[in-house]
Amino acid sequence: MVPRLRSPKILRSSPSQTVSMKAALAMTRRIWNFSAGPAVLPETVLEEARENLLSLGNTGVGICEHSHRGKPFMAVAAEAEALCRELAGIPDDYAVLFLQGGASLQFSMVPMNLLPADRTADYLITGMWAEKALKEAKSVGKTHVACTSKDANFNYIPESCSYSDNPAYVHFTSNNTIFGTQFQSEPVGIPGSAFLVCDASSDIFSRPIDIRKYGLIYAGAQKNLGPSGVTLVIMRKDLVEAGNKNLATMLQYRTHAENESMYNTPPTFGIYLMMLVFRWIKAQGGLAAMETRNKAKAAVLYDYLKSSSLFKSTAKPGSGSQMNVTFVTGNEDKDNAFVKAAEAKGFSGLKGHRSVGGMRASIYNAFPPEGVEALVQFMKDFEASA
Repeated sequence: MVPRLRSPKILRSSPSQTVSMKAALAMTRRIWNFSAGPAVLPETVLEEARENLLSLGNTGVGICEHSHRGKPFMAVAAEAEALCRELAGIPDDYAVLFLQGGASLQFSMVPMNLLPADRTADYLITGMWAEKALKEAKSVGKTHVACTSKDANFNYIPESCSYSDNPAYVHFTSNNTIFGTQFQSEPVGIPGSAFLVCDASSDIFSRPIDIRKYGLIYAGAQKNLGPSGVTLVIMRKDLVEAGNKNLATMLQYRTHAENESMYNTPPTFGIYLMMLVFRWIKAQGGLAAMETRNKAKAAVLYDYLKSSSLFKSTAKPGSGSQMNVTFVTGNEDKDNAFVKAAEAKGFSGLKGHRSVGGMRASIYNAFPPEGVEALVQFMKDFEASA
């Protein structure tokens, strides 16, 4: 078990002040960070990480300086995997991998490993990242679009799918960061021997899921789990073994599974921060508590959007994301004025993606409820003065 260290309190509203560099870094006044990613992390995690940059526990060596083969970091990696399994209820016949390359590399690795030449991969297209995943799969083998919401600029989750006759797997993106939509449950009616593959990059560990329903889940860490640079892969071990063996070594899942994610030097600091985030989630009450927390936060913003005469949600009812709430005024100049005024008041990262326009409030696991309440009050004040 990696020890916890006490560290100075980070202040949100007090003036900046400095402390001895030997004890800690300068204390910083923090603002509300609505960035879609890399995104807000729990302040207690940042505090502990700050201390361990100088010395991991009592080792005298900072976390970024430890060998990934040394006992101190091996303890970090072991705890990270154990907490990951505990929180998500991951069975023993699933591998837990900490990889690099982000979800973008997984777009290629999944079909390269798991799409045989005589099978088809089905894709549910509900946003830009799903389209990118499909594009990479097309370069590997046969694909089929089972459903799409592109007809309405991806502002809803399709209610049904039309699968191919015998797909190898069915791929979907559980939460659409850009367009503010989210699957409320897994796609149903998966045919034959096909298994589900999920890009859960922007809602991983935001709610409980049944791992057994999936063959493979992957997620970039930088929204709910930690910093950018680490990709979590949860994968059935039989699929690891069945994967294509005629690939470059680093592109085979079995390479990483057989070497416990340490075939090459892993992103050690990122894995350490993930371990701290897992500890934080457990301390909050686990994934069920995360779901309650996230639903409550999102409801505060969606309820206001329903009543507002100025701001409107871009997602259709029933499809709205609990992680990324997208909204507009209907007037580009007003949207820009709102974003500018919000920045001046300490609300950062609210400008929407160019594909949607308007605004986007990303309120992942670690985003504080009081930040959502502060945003809604600011929106009310802006609307009253508009």
